[in-house]
Amino acid sequence: MSHASPDRAPSTAAAAAYPAVRRTGGGGASWTGILIGVVAGLLGLAPCLVTGARLPLQNLWGREALPAEMPLSLLPLSQYELTTLVALMTVGGAAAGVALRFRRPDRSRAGVWSVAAGVLAVQVTAAAQAFAVLRAGLAPGSASALYFVGILAGVVAAIAASLVALFLLASRSPARAALGVGLMAVPVTSWAVKWFVNLSEVGNVSPMVPAGARWLPAILVGLALAWCGLRPAGRVLVWVADLVLLWVVPALFTSVNYVFGTRVYLGDFDEMGLLARQILAATLGPDGGAGPAVLLALAIALAGTGALEALRRRKPASVST
Repeated sequence: MSHASPDRAPSTAAAAAYPAVRRTGGGGASWTGILIGVVAGLLGLAPCLVTGARLPLQNLWGREALPAEMPLSLLPLSQYELTTLVALMTVGGAAAGVALRFRRPDRSRAGVWSVAAGVLAVQVTAAAQAFAVLRAGLAPGSASALYFVGILAGVVAAIAASLVALFLLASRSPARAALGVGLMAVPVTSWAVKWFVNLSEVGNVSPMVPAGARWLPAILVGLALAWCGLRPAGRVLVWVADLVLLWVVPALFTSVNYVFGTRVYLGDFDEMGLLARQILAATLGPDGGAGPAVLLALAIALAGTGALEALRRRKPASVST
């Protein structure tokens, strides 16, 4: 007959208690992740919230109203603010992804999803409140219904894009994270410009703001590609994708602002489509201004990659000596 050793009971008890400890710790990590997501989501909405969070004037509003008389709204729902809505949503997801990169214990699948849940809680709540206010104030009619559905579809797409940004930037893969920076470079710049515009007096925006808005995306993409590097060889595809995004996304933002900001063609989908193609052709062409930005990003990426490679080669040499 074998006898259990006297020290086996405590070890068995510890083993039995260990899952409970892990569950408690996991629960704490989940709530921490949700809190991080909530803060990141609020940070994304901040340029709208700091200015009073009022619904912009609406062409289809049911009554005459001054800007100060418009109801409170957590989102600036308007066809003139489509790219702003994209920036507000995606920056929230991007901020959460960046925060996760600095909290390595929370980068498990459960940790990432808890942060995503926090971001979604903020964005869905803000969207529900804003669309309830919009629906209550729009004049009845098919034009208002079409406008409502169109803006709603845009916001839903922006929320989905914010989750893509979160997952890419939180990824352990430098290539995926660099791709996330390429996707977010223009929206982040648009978000920062919105800060300056909203906090400045009317007509008193510094001339440095548009200059910074032109070059900041290229700087962000260049630094991200330098950090990503060219090894293994498959990362060349990330370089190509980021440079293409730097070329295409500003053109898309310009086209959306121009087409939906022109009341003459609003609702005439044939004319809007024709105008969109014309604007895209102009902004993507040689006269669109994307060439210098792409070249700057490529120059920063190549210089940064070379500098980092030189540092890596010097480290083993300094260790051996």
